[in-house]
Amino acid sequence: MAGANVHDFTDANFQSEVISAPGAVLVDFWAEWCAPCKMLSPVIDRLADRFAGKVKVGKVNTDNSPGIGMQFGIIAIPTVILFKDGKPVKKFVGLQSEKEFVSAIEDATK
Repeated sequence: MAGANVHDFTDANFQSEVISAPGAVLVDFWAEWCAPCKMLSPVIDRLADRFAGKVKVGKVNTDNSPGIGMQFGIIAIPTVILFKDGKPVKKFVGLQSEKEFVSAIEDATK
């Protein structure tokens, strides 16, 4: 289960919650059956808590919302994309360290 500060992004709300959102938004593309995605989940939760009020953090279940995955060329999960003012600025494919995400978020929010 996602942490309290982690948003649920879907095909229905992605435009308003991510593309039209000002500032930085970190999006984790995942699926229930994906073991590496489950390993990444606590990192996403910690990032959401650490940057609460500064960066919106959320997840897209690619099984439930395949349209977004296709739109952004997601071919492997987990994939995490950092958006700034609605545009992708950094893409992470596979497991990454929390430090990598923190560095990218800090660069995007300067």
